[in-house]
Amino acid sequence: MFGSKLRSHVRKIGARFSHQSSEDYQYWQRSQIPSMHFQKSLPQLPIPNLEQTCERYLNAQKPLLSNEEFHQTQKNVDEFQKGQGKNLQELLVAKNSNNKHTSYISQPWFDMYLADRKPLPFNYNPALVYIDDARSEYNNQLLKAANLIISSLRFYKSLDAGILAPEVYHMNPKKSDTKLYSSICSKVPSSLSWYASYLLFNAYPLDMSQYSSLFNTTRVPYIGIDKIKVNKNGKHVLVQYNNNFYVVNVLDSSNNIKPANEILGSIKAILNRKEPSAEFPVGILTTLDRNEWAKLRQQLIELGNEESLSYIDSALFNVCLDKVCGSDPISASKHFLHGDGKNRWFDKSLSLIVTENSLCGINFEHSWGDGVAVLRYMQDIFKDFQQKPQVHSGTVANFEEKNLRKIEFNLDDSLKGSIVEACQDYNKLCNSLDVNTVQMEGLGKEICKKLSLSPDAIMQLGFQVAYHKLHGKFVGSYESCSTAAFKHGRTETIRPCTMATKNYALAINSNKSSSNQELLNLIIECSKVHGKLTRNAAMGKGFDRHLFALKLFAKEKINLYEDSAFKALNHHIISTSTLSSSVIGFGAFGPVVKDGYGIAYGINDDSLGALITTYLQQANGPDFVRALQKSYEEILSILKSN
Repeated sequence: MFGSKLRSHVRKIGARFSHQSSEDYQYWQRSQIPSMHFQKSLPQLPIPNLEQTCERYLNAQKPLLSNEEFHQTQKNVDEFQKGQGKNLQELLVAKNSNNKHTSYISQPWFDMYLADRKPLPFNYNPALVYIDDARSEYNNQLLKAANLIISSLRFYKSLDAGILAPEVYHMNPKKSDTKLYSSICSKVPSSLSWYASYLLFNAYPLDMSQYSSLFNTTRVPYIGIDKIKVNKNGKHVLVQYNNNFYVVNVLDSSNNIKPANEILGSIKAILNRKEPSAEFPVGILTTLDRNEWAKLRQQLIELGNEESLSYIDSALFNVCLDKVCGSDPISASKHFLHGDGKNRWFDKSLSLIVTENSLCGINFEHSWGDGVAVLRYMQDIFKDFQQKPQVHSGTVANFEEKNLRKIEFNLDDSLKGSIVEACQDYNKLCNSLDVNTVQMEGLGKEICKKLSLSPDAIMQLGFQVAYHKLHGKFVGSYESCSTAAFKHGRTETIRPCTMATKNYALAINSNKSSSNQELLNLIIECSKVHGKLTRNAAMGKGFDRHLFALKLFAKEKINLYEDSAFKALNHHIISTSTLSSSVIGFGAFGPVVKDGYGIAYGINDDSLGALITTYLQQANGPDFVRALQKSYEEILSILKSN
């Protein structure tokens, strides 16, 4: 009998070791082309021609200004182009030529984020929420959290080993996203690989420099400017539950992912703990003004909490196990975008959130990177969880005491008071945010393609028309565009308010009668103009980042930047962003200015949708949504009649 038990125990250990060390368990994928193979040969982000930047800037200002205002702005631009701008351009070009390993915008853009003292939630951290899982057996918090953690680790391990497939934009996937492509590009030297991909296959490798910051990374507050800190020695994930913090060891000493049933056991043990909710939730401090949070963090360190903070900072990523939240887009977006701030650490580069009713998504800190890396991560781990869930309803959880520890904080009365006050202030801020949605059936990619219209242009046109319906004017508008086709590219701004969108808005919103054909012609022109702006932005030929970089060299007052028109253009009343993905249900971000609209949107084959955030008493979200619905109904009617 003893021998039988011993053999059984040995078999369990052997099976566990085999599963833990197997290549299939450890890695999400094994790409033939190394992850960073194209990095060395990626083209440098171009510095636009000064004359073209000035021309593009004026084009963006024209629909916003009266003739008199535009004349003054034009005068300032001419003065800049012929004088100070020339000198600044020479300085920028010289610096860029001495830093070919990066882009001219990379470090200034990091610094712009890190120097801003505004709190991260609402102002910077976006949220993305997954679609519902059709498999009912996996729709519980424990299984979903454990599987997503393991899938995230498999993604991390593949990236760390250099076998995560490089991110490539294939113009014609059927011809280029093939074994032949992988075989040829993997054999071309890294210094020439981008050219091989582009010239032989018309496929564009994208920058992957941001990917490593997905893991083991935290934005740490300091007075004046924050720092991004990376600690690759962390072999644990941070788990927040009931406003408490836990360290869950998920990698062994050889950097292998621990057995799936052990990770399941740790999460189960946390969910089963009878500990009360933390009376003074330290996580709320990450919702504060950055200078204020920096001072309080220093107080934490002086009270002996440095080790506790180091566990948080060095964690691979954060996991927030939350109570039940509303499943409708408005309730869910509020929960994932800001929540009550107590069960969060907004400074972590990545926070995976799983609710008791099985909603899941992420909230991410924005300074380290943009949507390309985050979207790839989300798509890959969702696909992995769908295809290869590592724990199931029948999996027996194995809790190992060594894999779990609770983080404790030593707090004095001053810090406790600051936490209580932060909770009260944050609750007021959360209550001031209004969220509204638009869903429009029948207007989607299919009808746009039939008329050779850009679906994105149609979405953006709706925003412009809706605002004009409400306010009778046009304002500074922002659409984010990735420049990941270049080394260390970040984003460029598409300016969707154009003379074309203004002409259509004036036509459709006036009492004058225009024929459907005339209105369609105006829509077609909007699409053409928007398409050109989008292509220019993606190729680094916008004007916003260029003017931003030039300004950093200025040592004296420049009329162009002091012009009220420049400031108004950069007061983004309408701020928009889209991340098209079949696995993302919706996204959300806060208004970037108090009187603005934060618009996260998407367009499907036969429908479109948008989620709009506003601050109460600052901008009227419900009225904007009604105007937006009307705008899209009008556009659909015009498209259908032709």
